[in-house]
Amino acid sequence: MDHTSGGEGLPRALALTLASALVWGVAHFVAGRRVAGGVLLALYLAVAGAFAGAATVYRSDLPTLAVQPDMLQRLTAALVALGLLWMFVVVWSYLVLRPVSMTGGARSLGAGAVAVMCLAVAVPAAWSAHKSYVARDALTSIFRTGSENGRHVDADDPFDGQPRVNILLIGGDAAENRTGVRTDSMTVASVNTKTGDTVLLSLPRNLENVPFPPGPARDRFPYGFTGDGGGTPGLLNEVYQYAEEHPDLVPGVAKNHRGPELLKATIAGVLGLRVDYYILVDMFGFADIVDAMGGVRMKVDQPIPYGLEGAVLEPGYRTLSGKEALWYGRSRTNSSDYVRMGRQKCLMRAIAEQADPHTVLTSFDKLAAAAKRTLSTDIPQELLPALMKLSNKVKNGAKINSLQFVPPLIYTGSPDFDRIRKLTSEAINSDPRQVSSHPTTSASASPGVSPSETDDPQDGGNGTPKVPSKPVSLDSSCPS
Repeated sequence: MDHTSGGEGLPRALALTLASALVWGVAHFVAGRRVAGGVLLALYLAVAGAFAGAATVYRSDLPTLAVQPDMLQRLTAALVALGLLWMFVVVWSYLVLRPVSMTGGARSLGAGAVAVMCLAVAVPAAWSAHKSYVARDALTSIFRTGSENGRHVDADDPFDGQPRVNILLIGGDAAENRTGVRTDSMTVASVNTKTGDTVLLSLPRNLENVPFPPGPARDRFPYGFTGDGGGTPGLLNEVYQYAEEHPDLVPGVAKNHRGPELLKATIAGVLGLRVDYYILVDMFGFADIVDAMGGVRMKVDQPIPYGLEGAVLEPGYRTLSGKEALWYGRSRTNSSDYVRMGRQKCLMRAIAEQADPHTVLTSFDKLAAAAKRTLSTDIPQELLPALMKLSNKVKNGAKINSLQFVPPLIYTGSPDFDRIRKLTSEAINSDPRQVSSHPTTSASASPGVSPSETDDPQDGGNGTPKVPSKPVSLDSSCPS
């Protein structure tokens, strides 16, 4: 070590050490170690160039890289290595420049100052490495690889040449006082893989006599699902749990996967639409996600009963907590299943709009932990980069329209499945920007009643609520 080069005193050595911590190699150049200084400066410029390129030229690719577990693993290792290397540079720079002769107090002061510099380097490197590790852990916990779930994805053609990808969004209600899972929210998001334009096709939970796909399930219920007595009257929201409890209906499928597989196939048949993947969200865990975001800002357009003690979410703009958002999306008091289906779509829209990068970054650990507890899916890891690109299109200008198969458009007690399939075909094949500009009117009808039995003050005078038969833009149907 060249102790003589730092002989002018400790302050100078620490100042140059700090300069070398900011730009590698400064201390070595001052000490006359040009080769070492040149190598360190070249490494520094390479690292700085990599970060600059990521922030500018490759910025648009960062979201897709962030959902690749292998890339996150490499990033974690690289960040740890970078932090260690940076601390080594700081210590080495000080050793090159420190004075030959120092008192015990000066020695302690110098060591403490260098330790602080090392800490200043270590903290952001460790924080970044931790975030990338947490992200990888969440991804691998929620999403299996294609080889694990038998869903091979071609990186060059991730959607297999299909013009649309159809994902079943399921809200599962696994309450403490209930055995199993009831899927009280079922919506197929049909997304145009080129433009991101999306149609949300929502089926009511109390749809009856749904036809099962060919196979053991249809053999048991050839005329549609009717359940097994009073405990399971045969509603659509019972299919998931019924399949879990009757493995013979979905032979060869493992536990906790039987329900999603049969529900996907059943809804595909009801809509006449291929269903590619599903995402199940536990409704109580959903509240944790909202809380991790810091709440969700909504316009409440009418009083919503909240809790079990008579509280009310008053109309107006307000930031809902997780529990409040859950009640907003689930409450049926003085309302109906069909009204709350509309609120759920508006809640989904608000969360998607407000989950910006800053919110995600500042609450990342909480969001990742909540997602692991709350989400399950059969979307393979390899498809995530393509879905991330597609979600950016959806968020940045694509049209999101909604079509709800609710009374009197479709009567749940005696559904016209041919009409459902016809309306679905028209919805996904029409120009998404040529949609109804009128929001769905709140339907207070009970399931299965006839139009003449419906008494709605907004029904146009003939007793039948106005429910569009074409998709409605969420921009017009959600309070704003």
